[in-house]
Amino acid sequence: MITDFLQYLFDGLSTGAIYSLLALGLVIVYRGTGHLNFAQGEMAMLSAFMAWWLSDNWLPVWIAVFICAGFAFVLGATVERVIIRPIGKRSIFGLLLGINAVAPFIWKVTHPEAFESLFPKQPTDFIRIGGAHWRYENIGVLVVMLVVAAFLYVLFQKTKLGLAMRAVATNPESAPLAGIKTGQVLMISWGLAAAVGAIGGTMVATLRGNVEPSMMLAIFFSATAAAMLGGFDSLVGAVVAGLLLGVIESMGAGYQPDVIGQELKGSLSLIIILIVLLFRPSGLFGSRRVERV
Repeated sequence: MITDFLQYLFDGLSTGAIYSLLALGLVIVYRGTGHLNFAQGEMAMLSAFMAWWLSDNWLPVWIAVFICAGFAFVLGATVERVIIRPIGKRSIFGLLLGINAVAPFIWKVTHPEAFESLFPKQPTDFIRIGGAHWRYENIGVLVVMLVVAAFLYVLFQKTKLGLAMRAVATNPESAPLAGIKTGQVLMISWGLAAAVGAIGGTMVATLRGNVEPSMMLAIFFSATAAAMLGGFDSLVGAVVAGLLLGVIESMGAGYQPDVIGQELKGSLSLIIILIVLLFRPSGLFGSRRVERV
């Protein structure tokens, strides 16, 4: 029925917007450094905890989100300078585990903590299209993702910073010869990716209604699949693939509840990763690199 189709579509777009936000963070780091940040999800979780703490104490929730995005920028830049640059990629998985243990240690969290919604969330807060309900909170998450994606597109395509980030990722050895401050670009890339991840983490928290240390693990896995499907160097690919993956998961769980269901819909991400690696390693929108030998 058309109602079911639209409902699965709306639900999938909301989930896919989260995947797209986190995939955008992966793309930023890859385009700026040529590496992948597998601690992106945990950095987003830590930032969401910061937003929860600020809003739970004295700040309006939206102001808390903006502050935590700034906090995440500083965190990402510091991590790149203090940990990643001296130690290299070997530190990524240790960083992931370390950050996952930090939040419960700092805030003494033993159970999920309620997170104030960023959007209207009453039972009547939705629009009806073709018999399906599209909730304001789901629309809000989608709009936030599109605004962030538009900002990043302009940054990469229309600014000197974006050009410098692409140059460093493409040829880090020659970039300094063109007057590019490579270390500064790397710090900004990590900081910007962390800030985008922080926004994604707060969007997850507002949909869940709470924060907890494990909130980003499964979501980041799907976001990585989205970045891989779209192409690790493509902002457009991250957006399209994230939304597509969210819709595919929603449709699969909705139309095949006995085979996939809500519990196994995340397994579609693993299948997509395997297919992409086999047939198009550069992704749908990614650039194919040609190496001369």
